[in-house]
Amino acid sequence: MPRSSAARSAESGPVDLLTIGQVLARLKSEFPDLSNSKLRFLEERQLVTPVRTPSGYRKFSPADVERLRFILGLQRDHYLPLKVIRQHLDDLDAGRPTSLPTGSAPVSIVSHPRRVTRDELLDRTGASAGLLDDAISASLVAPSDMYGDDAVTMLSALVELSRSGIEPRHLRGVRSSVERDLGLVENALSSVARRRDAAGRARVAELSREITEQLDVVRGALLRTALERLDT
Repeated sequence: MPRSSAARSAESGPVDLLTIGQVLARLKSEFPDLSNSKLRFLEERQLVTPVRTPSGYRKFSPADVERLRFILGLQRDHYLPLKVIRQHLDDLDAGRPTSLPTGSAPVSIVSHPRRVTRDELLDRTGASAGLLDDAISASLVAPSDMYGDDAVTMLSALVELSRSGIEPRHLRGVRSSVERDLGLVENALSSVARRRDAAGRARVAELSREITEQLDVVRGALLRTALERLDT
């Protein structure tokens, strides 16, 4: 697992250090949107700590590059907020037992989004073709030749709900609620979204994930409270 530059330097001798331009050259092919501003933003959020020369220039070790690749992969492939990634890395640096909060197996340093065909989607979720068609009609799953992890998660949930008599058509209201939530997120981010640089885009992506997580908490709490009233 990637460790901080400080932690690695304490365990090894001198290493060849890279400029910020050299780091971009190594990672750009995997992360085309990566820029100087994004790297500085990650440093500001204390996710990576390059050393500084007496003149103030940033210098990155191979361990820093490995760490950046890991961070960027988690953001791109698993949509994790930076504060969650930072906590995960802090635990790794401290030698504390930890696992990725995705609930999945450990992620490869170079990981790629998984895509499955329609038949593979049905096989993995145990859904019928009719249920998938109903989910598409209800705008819960987007029609496609290839499907990603979100479609697998959604269809798996729909299979479970169908056992309780809840069909995709019953969930149109949930879809409408999500659209309203999107409006809340857009309004909350309107001032940040005016920034067009890479750091601004990264900040928008992180805040949108954090707001979404808190909206999920509120929605879940309200539903549990309502269910408790039914039991009384």
